[in-house]
Amino acid sequence: MRTWIGILSMAAIMLLPGCKGGNGDYDASGVFEATEVIVSSQANGLLLEFNVREGRNLEENRPVGLVDTVQLHLKKMQLLANIKAVETRRVSIAKQIAATQQQIATQETEQKRYENLVKSNAANQKQLDDINAQIALLQKQLAAQTETLENSNRSVFEEIDGLKIQVEQTEDLLEKSIVYSPIKGTVLTKYSEQGEFVTQGKALFKIADINQMNLRAYITSDQLSKMKIGQNVRVFADFGEKAMKEYPGTVIWISDVAEFTPKTIQTRNERANLVYAVKIAVNNDGLLKRGMYGEIKIN
Repeated sequence: MRTWIGILSMAAIMLLPGCKGGNGDYDASGVFEATEVIVSSQANGLLLEFNVREGRNLEENRPVGLVDTVQLHLKKMQLLANIKAVETRRVSIAKQIAATQQQIATQETEQKRYENLVKSNAANQKQLDDINAQIALLQKQLAAQTETLENSNRSVFEEIDGLKIQVEQTEDLLEKSIVYSPIKGTVLTKYSEQGEFVTQGKALFKIADINQMNLRAYITSDQLSKMKIGQNVRVFADFGEKAMKEYPGTVIWISDVAEFTPKTIQTRNERANLVYAVKIAVNNDGLLKRGMYGEIKIN
């Protein structure tokens, strides 16, 4: 019996160093997270290309897939053809009113001639009045003709503008047919395969930026006054057994709402009912993984 007691005591003594930096030597615990983005299709059609696989590193804004764009391309060609057809209805106002302007100029020449003749009593006033009336009539016809032609051209321009907007909408859909990675990161999950028919909103893949991890930890109200945004803290990653590695961390977010302590998280004061969530940014050296446990010490 004494032998077993001695063995157990020795084992307890051997385990004590491994607890250093653990439950009794940290201010808060949490779990490492990464910024995750689910990329969805923005177009409807066959997924012609999809160069994505789980674990692959992708660059930001680099194309990784393509949805069939044949119908969109044909629609754009049709709209451009319609624009050319509408443009043929546009008229040259100067050419259309040139004949009327010439008639007015001719009558004005006659007007000056008859004015001289009337002054010298070589012509009667009625002839001059008839010319003046003819000039007034031609001027009204010119104004009406010009207004009609301007309205016609305005209608053509408005129709062309509407078609150009449709072209821009089609070009936007063509651009959205290309699948991009919105961030630089690693593909976590692939939801679709090349050759599948996809629709707008269908999830294609999930990507996460694992170069910078966030430790989501929970602190008590008395620790809240000791932390601020931008503060440097010491982060200890738990690799199991006695393996603990220290990383420099920066506080990037502090919750302003208290919540009950999550069951999987320990705080310095385990009797505390309400805690505040904080996020600490840590540069990943490749060893940190999502879901790993970590601890912090407030400097």
